[in-house]
Amino acid sequence: MNYSDYIADPSRDCAIVVHRGIWRAAPENSLLSIERAISAGYDVVEIDVRRSSDGELFLLHDDTLERMTGLDRAPETLTLQQLSSLNLRDRDGGERNAVTEEKLPSLKDVFSLTKNRIFIHLDVKHRHLIPEVIACARDMGVDQQVDFWGSLKTSEDLDWIRTNVARQAVLFMAKTRLEAADAETQMDLLLQLKPTLCEIYFDRLEQVIERAPLFRKAGIALWVNTLDSVSCAGLTDTAALRDPQAVWGRLIDAGISAIQTDEASALRAYLQSR
Repeated sequence: MNYSDYIADPSRDCAIVVHRGIWRAAPENSLLSIERAISAGYDVVEIDVRRSSDGELFLLHDDTLERMTGLDRAPETLTLQQLSSLNLRDRDGGERNAVTEEKLPSLKDVFSLTKNRIFIHLDVKHRHLIPEVIACARDMGVDQQVDFWGSLKTSEDLDWIRTNVARQAVLFMAKTRLEAADAETQMDLLLQLKPTLCEIYFDRLEQVIERAPLFRKAGIALWVNTLDSVSCAGLTDTAALRDPQAVWGRLIDAGISAIQTDEASALRAYLQSR
């Protein structure tokens, strides 16, 4: 089954999206963190993608290398060979975490590891790189296992997505803010595009529930983050560990069918108990 068919399958359980791999047992965005997500049987792994000074794609979240490698440099100023020589700090990096033997990986290395093993959410840090990442995924034979993400706030965004992503027959996930002043404009654009998947933000869960019939009619599955740093309406991983029904349960009951989390094992245990 390809990723689009998986997301569109009405019989599936809520997808567990592992944020930057299993980073509590390995450096985030490392091959080891991704392998551990695969070995644990999770549905989707999220990774962050940038481009080196010599035009190669690699994994890193931040604008500098300091947190994960201790090197205070912009990653885009180094070649892939230089980047691949850097050892990653454990877990989420920083001085409190030890330096490991894991290296900063290229995207091609990731695709070789993950092919036919797990779906991948690609957080491409600069939108203009998405066509290059699509081409890389196609060359590596994983273009039906990945998704591409982007904001959909203006008609210019819609035109860009249609030109650069939709025509490529890959899974695109729009980002829509239901709490924004222009929420109705964003919803109109979303319903024009009708992507298979949409990441939504809100400040009241009722904003999702009220629009649920529109999402269902358009065939749009909904994705939410419960990461503590970017969650909605206080529905965080930390709160979910105290009361999973009050967080993950309410989201699923409201129509959410993909949750990105740093607490994958707890979310899976909750899903198994429903």
